[in-house]
Amino acid sequence: MTGMERRLGWDVGGAHLKAALFENGRLVGVWQEPSPLWRGLEHLDSALDRILAATGAVQRHHLTMTGELADIFQDRASGVRLLCQRLAARLGEELLVHAGPRGLLSAADAARHPGLVGSANWHASAAFVAHTVETALFLDMGSTTTDIVPIAGRAVRNAGYTDSERLACGELVYQGFTRTSLMAVARAVPFQGRMAPLMAEHFATMADAARLAGHLDEEDDQMPTADGRDKTPAHSRARLARMLGADAADGSDEDWRGVAQALTEAQLRLVHDALSLVLSRGDLAPDAPLVIAGTGRPLLRRLAQRLDRGVIEFADLADCRPGLREAASRAAPAVALACGGRQA
Repeated sequence: MTGMERRLGWDVGGAHLKAALFENGRLVGVWQEPSPLWRGLEHLDSALDRILAATGAVQRHHLTMTGELADIFQDRASGVRLLCQRLAARLGEELLVHAGPRGLLSAADAARHPGLVGSANWHASAAFVAHTVETALFLDMGSTTTDIVPIAGRAVRNAGYTDSERLACGELVYQGFTRTSLMAVARAVPFQGRMAPLMAEHFATMADAARLAGHLDEEDDQMPTADGRDKTPAHSRARLARMLGADAADGSDEDWRGVAQALTEAQLRLVHDALSLVLSRGDLAPDAPLVIAGTGRPLLRRLAQRLDRGVIEFADLADCRPGLREAASRAAPAVALACGGRQA
């Protein structure tokens, strides 16, 4: 990049739209806007409007996505095509789209390679890490999923590429810091001296558990609650209690804090199990550090302590304007494409 050219990296998710602005050799802005695609593409348009109003004129746009998974699309391939077309219409025909090992493609070419483009945001982040770190285990825990990707010899050493392949080999875990429903985390939790089964209902999410356990930055919880009520400790206790077939008055605040802590521990164990599967391949040295990203970094730091491995914050790999470090670590794929990216 030369002169005053400004470059925006985009990560189009099913629930959030993230963007990062690179200018004159450093990251100068990061944005995250709610964009629930399953409710309609107009939410994407609105999120784009809000971010573009804040960034001003930009010469280049680099993009990756997971939004093609939204169930408004007939299938993933049509989701990739429609998103490429819609975003090229908004951002310009010069838009480049990340296609994994193929690098950056024009939007028209990307639409013809949905298998490479769909849900490839993890690869954008991991490739950026591989450019700067010789060996590491890259972990990104977002609102919905966790990515686990080994880096060795400055190369991405993934065993799977598609979502189905990555789920099978432990590199993708459908456990997120805020949006995951509690029924997907545990079957039962300790409560007042017994194991209390959880209902198979979407009465509460991990945002409620993280709030009561003291792990949640409220800026990270941008989606509505499971019952549409307020994001307060009192309402979170009510939602957790409903998962146990109870009311908040049936336990003390400390009881419900214990339930929340048990749920965060259960989620951490699920991620730990997947990480152990990835490490069992023997790609990494025993002292390889964890490079961590995403809203779930508080949990990932606890995991690093259990593994007795060092931690590198993703934001430390990018030259960030002061005050952007937290935001940059939360938006790793967008930051990676803003700061780097390679055209095929």
